[in-house]
Amino acid sequence: MTADVHVVPAQRLLSYANGVRDVYRDAFGRPPWNEDAGRADAYLDRLDGDVHRPGFTAALALAGETIVGWATAWDTPKPLPADRCYPQVAAALGTQRTQDWLCGAREVDELAVAGHARGTGVGARLLHAVTADRTDGRCWLLTAARATDTLRFYERAGWTTATHPSPSGTSHAALLGPRHPARHLAPRPL
Repeated sequence: MTADVHVVPAQRLLSYANGVRDVYRDAFGRPPWNEDAGRADAYLDRLDGDVHRPGFTAALALAGETIVGWATAWDTPKPLPADRCYPQVAAALGTQRTQDWLCGAREVDELAVAGHARGTGVGARLLHAVTADRTDGRCWLLTAARATDTLRFYERAGWTTATHPSPSGTSHAALLGPRHPARHLAPRPL
């Protein structure tokens, strides 16, 4: 499968809402995510607001005019927000590392690739597309600890785990990008 990856303005991403929804359902409707179709619609509702975040950037992977993947990212606010999984990450890293490593850095929020396009390099190219312009290399992301295939994908792409999930695998892992200046300071698992 050949797909072209492009960084796109927010409005262009939103113009592909149906394709974004379809890829979301395909990517996150299966294990370990198991999200129902309503979550794809909820994501599109959230995306309408996310495109206005400072530093928002997006990339589309297109095979012709069909979306086979997409990624979104933005600049993490300071202080770190108190919603979603942020408090868990802040507790794991501590106040100083959270401020130094994450706040103001590029946060990859979502990356989704249709099942038939996995293993073709599309995900890695999308990840690169939404982080490459960050000259200081300060990029990070969160993913579910139970998503072991996803964690391996990010590690193969050069990302470093900065928080180590509980043994039960019910938490989240924060990863630092391959050019993040603090990646060598990330604690190693026991």
